[in-house]
Amino acid sequence: MRVFVTGASGWIGSAVIPELLAAGHQVVGLARSDQAAEKVAALGAEVRRGELDDVEGLRAGAAGSEGVVHLGYNHDFSRMPDAARTDLAAITAMGEALEGTGAPLLIASGTLGLAPGRVGTEDDVPDPAVHPRVGNAEAARAFAERGVRPLVARFAPTVHGPGDHGFVATLVGVAREKGVSAYVGDGTNRWPAVHRLDAAHLVALAVDRAPAGAILHATAEEGVPAREIAEAIGRALGVPTASVDPGQAAEHFGWIGAFFSANAPASSAKTRALLGWEPTHPGLIEDIPLYA
Repeated sequence: MRVFVTGASGWIGSAVIPELLAAGHQVVGLARSDQAAEKVAALGAEVRRGELDDVEGLRAGAAGSEGVVHLGYNHDFSRMPDAARTDLAAITAMGEALEGTGAPLLIASGTLGLAPGRVGTEDDVPDPAVHPRVGNAEAARAFAERGVRPLVARFAPTVHGPGDHGFVATLVGVAREKGVSAYVGDGTNRWPAVHRLDAAHLVALAVDRAPAGAILHATAEEGVPAREIAEAIGRALGVPTASVDPGQAAEHFGWIGAFFSANAPASSAKTRALLGWEPTHPGLIEDIPLYA
């Protein structure tokens, strides 16, 4: 299968390309810069230059392929509604290009905000108020009625591994700056996680095996207690661990405080049963020394 991948040079996309190639697929990766193009080519994929807001370019990329893995997204928190609109336009264009082909259209989403107060599952539908991107998943799934095989991969908010600059790296930076590795309240709130390479393998399995409309959870660990994360960071940096009052979380952590305060465990039991996916790479706590 010839698979068009957006976000191909990104944190997850650059791990997905080798998985798709190993499964016997041809890969065309979207790249918006010379640096991204070089990275995509080095991974063994064909390069298509373009931007996420170039709707006609995305349409053409999808039309020239037999499947799409849409991982590209603008994660600028100051412009979330704009990013969601761009994402929806991209999904719509690529879905229309695949109409009537039965081809897979896999899009990325997240597990955060699924089921406050309990473990979220693949059957849960998050409240659109959580994030303006939420409705895009349902827009993608609607293409099942138009002869496409839409798939929604909900990634854990922490996709970790060597080279990560995301959630955990930010917490490590705060702990290094403050001289203390903190958690919020009693630290029992749980945070799901998945290793980047396990997430990439899940995407490749989904492209080959998942039925139309499937919602898949890329969560290797259902929920790691925040206190354990903070303690692991403290050990790695050689700084003490301490609790921060919930009212002081934003002041201490900055923008990430609200996220690190959340209790957002998410199961992947149905995904594992459906695809035979079994994560094999290190868990979050084991990986934390890499960030120090």
